[in-house]
Amino acid sequence: MAFKPVIALGADHRGYALKEFLKERLIATGHQVIDMGTHSPESTHYPLYARKVAEAVARGEAQFGILICYTGIGMSMAANKVRGVRAALVWRKELAALTRRHNNANVLCLSGGFLGRERAWTYVQIFLNTPFEGGRHQTRLDLIAELEEAQCAD
Repeated sequence: MAFKPVIALGADHRGYALKEFLKERLIATGHQVIDMGTHSPESTHYPLYARKVAEAVARGEAQFGILICYTGIGMSMAANKVRGVRAALVWRKELAALTRRHNNANVLCLSGGFLGRERAWTYVQIFLNTPFEGGRHQTRLDLIAELEEAQCAD
């Protein structure tokens, strides 16, 4: 069996149903999933789950993270506050591939309110199976890392 990355998975209440669906699919395809919550559809706050998933990825406990809220925007904003995380909101197949190829994104953010389950699953598969190209893109990621370092030094 080919290597299957560990996935940290998180959602707020508006992304809960999609998270549960994706968790089942990921496990069925051989992935180890770390479910960081939420564990019910009761109202909660997305930054709590963005932080848990982003920190698990930054620490190397998971190779990738997937975050879901109503739009995916809040999750991406919150996750990108964690040093070493490159979270990307995806709503098209091309973006799922390009964010891995060009940006080496390590956290996929999805909309629980605007994506159907099968489309979301397609984006997850593309994201997980697309390699980073490196080269000129690595230079750009190094520049992003410099921004992070400058912020930490202040």
